[in-house]
Amino acid sequence: MAETGKGVTAGKLAINVQKRLTRAQEKVLQKLGKADETRDVVFEEMVANFNKQMTEGTKLQKDLKAYLVAVKTMHDASRRMQDCLADMYEPDWFGKEEVNTLAEDTDTQWLDYHQNITDKSLGTMDTYMTQFPDIKARIAKRDRKLVDFDSARHHFTSLQKGKKKDEAKIAKAEEELGRAQKIFEELNVELQDELPALYDRRVGVYVNTFQSLACHQEKFHKEMSKLCQNLNDIMTKMEEQRQLKKGATAASKTDDGARSEGANHSDLASSAPKGAVTNGSDGELPPGFLYKVKAVHDYTATDGDELELKIGDIVLVLAIDNPEEQSDHLSVSHRMRHAFVAAGKDDGWLMGMKESHWIQKKDISAKGVFPENFTQRV
Repeated sequence: MAETGKGVTAGKLAINVQKRLTRAQEKVLQKLGKADETRDVVFEEMVANFNKQMTEGTKLQKDLKAYLVAVKTMHDASRRMQDCLADMYEPDWFGKEEVNTLAEDTDTQWLDYHQNITDKSLGTMDTYMTQFPDIKARIAKRDRKLVDFDSARHHFTSLQKGKKKDEAKIAKAEEELGRAQKIFEELNVELQDELPALYDRRVGVYVNTFQSLACHQEKFHKEMSKLCQNLNDIMTKMEEQRQLKKGATAASKTDDGARSEGANHSDLASSAPKGAVTNGSDGELPPGFLYKVKAVHDYTATDGDELELKIGDIVLVLAIDNPEEQSDHLSVSHRMRHAFVAAGKDDGWLMGMKESHWIQKKDISAKGVFPENFTQRV
């Protein structure tokens, strides 16, 4: 059994070697013009279209894979950026939880986008390209069988034209020619049906591939746009939070400085000697003038004896020698405040009048009390 198997294998090998030699000889004779070659221009055009189609498909498949690699790279870069933001984000900053959720949603979008392109666009191309190797192999086999057919045809013709005709050899050559022709024509007919149909299908494949890609791109960018807008809103609110804290800190420092300056005003007012009070005899300053201050905040008067201030107003601070001389219409609480101001015991209030009013009308009755931490000495 083993010897028989070896003999069959050796016999097939010898036959294949002989076929290759015969084909090689036939091709040489055809190239030298000593033997005619069967040509099919229509089929050759089909093969040219097939090769073009296979080249384009291979390139598109390769570019889709490269695109997916780029998507994966962008996903990794996006994830690192989100991780970096999460690590830097302090707990008291606005939107800490929202930023963490945003990072998870962004990661999910990238994963879905990559998977959809892999399954739909690249999957379509992979399925489409699987048919080309088989058809390419059958085209090559058809070409070999065409050479075998030409060789058998030439051999049969040469025997028929020979001076000494051997009917047995002619009959065998005719049989081999018929067999070679049948094998060739079967392959040829199949490929002539398949190649045009395959070439037409390329349009549908390209449409499906790029429509799917465009659809997933649109969905991905739409969702990512929403996430980016959410991140932008969070950053905007965090900046507003920072500005509010910055403003509160600045206001606190201003208030502290104003209180310190106000304390100095009170100390100066309480310790000023009688001779330091201007009697107004020169006609330029009101009686009891101590010093000038400038309003650094707006102040709206809430009582009739208070002085309303606007930022930038210059106020002439006045001394009160006798608070009992105030108008009888003032309430008891107002008189007590005037008394405290006169005695220098109220660190929060001063008596005065606006410089502009004094210059225009020289009317001392427009004086009133005001919070000293809303002013700064000039």
